[in-house]
Amino acid sequence: MRQTNLHLTDEDRSVVDEIRSKGVHCSREVNRAHILSCLDQGIPEAQILSVLGIGRTTLWRTRSAYLQGGVDLAVFDVERSGRPAQYDTDAQARVTALASSSPPEGRRRWTIVELERMVRQEPGLSHVSRETVRRMLKKTISNPGAG
Repeated sequence: MRQTNLHLTDEDRSVVDEIRSKGVHCSREVNRAHILSCLDQGIPEAQILSVLGIGRTTLWRTRSAYLQGGVDLAVFDVERSGRPAQYDTDAQARVTALASSSPPEGRRRWTIVELERMVRQEPGLSHVSRETVRRMLKKTISNPGAG
């Protein structure tokens, strides 16, 4: 296996050591910091792969990302594109509050269909679907009408 030398700057080395030693980081970030540190110390790739339990591609991508953009690009995940949330936490709180309120007259508990009808009367939630209401309640572990 071809070994490519990688030399971290003093600043990058301190950032990598801090990630490795403390703080709350996901395991991928810590592994990538370990990879950079090992490559900086000249440890053979085969040994890095066996000790960290990673694949060759992970090592290569981490090294390449460091050479292209430094520690931030190599260690931390790049934000991915995706559809933004349609309803904010305030809207979710309003749905949860409605589900926790008294059910309609003549009913013992809320149904999803009744909740959907009531939520659609709220400002800014006129196009909410039944499934969206269900998912909002599931996130908050609410049980409509229980109690």
